Amino acid sequence: MKPEEIRKLTAYLKRVFQNPTIDVKARPRKEDSAEVYIGEEFIGLIYKDEEDGDYNFQMAILDIDLN
Repeated sequence: MKPEEIRKLTAYLKRVFQNPTIDVKARPRKEDSAEVYIGEEFIGLIYKDEEDGDYNFQMAILDIDLN
């Protein structure tokens, strides 16, 4: 993803989730997605749908996290 897209996604996620520690970072050697962090903790990926221009957020929730 382009740096401008990453800046916009970061601002959007911070605003929607009201969390200033959310950060979106470019992935090494991948241009179709970016990594999402809360502080230093990785929480998921954002993928760009090139056909529609939409973004999809994917977050895994581990069973151990629910306990």
